[in-house]
Amino acid sequence: QLQASGGGLVQAGASLRLSCAASGLTFSRYSWGWFRQAPGKEREFVAAIHRNSGGAKYVDSVKGRFTISRDNTKNTAYLQMNSLKPEDTAVYYCAATVVVWSAATVEEQYLYWGQGTQVTVSS
Repeated sequence: QLQASGGGLVQAGASLRLSCAASGLTFSRYSWGWFRQAPGKEREFVAAIHRNSGGAKYVDSVKGRFTISRDNTKNTAYLQMNSLKPEDTAVYYCAATVVVWSAATVEEQYLYWGQGTQVTVSS
């Protein structure tokens, strides 16, 4: 089970940190990803962190503003979001995968999903 939290309503330029707490699985065996879905749009990849190396990848629109991390001791993945923009408004989902790293941006490759947390950025 994945429990996403940390969303909220903020003004443009603010920061939020999303958390994804995992239970019932071996956290360290998975790579972790964050996806988001804005109103009227398809869900899109945001960021992923590798299960072993800790390497990360990001969609271009968040590079330099968002940072994904993980704490294996707490079974929790994080998404630090800085300099938020109105276009970041979406429901954010965390997910777990064991897929090869080259495919970690692909939604269909993720096995487990959290319930989503709403992020709203006002201008």
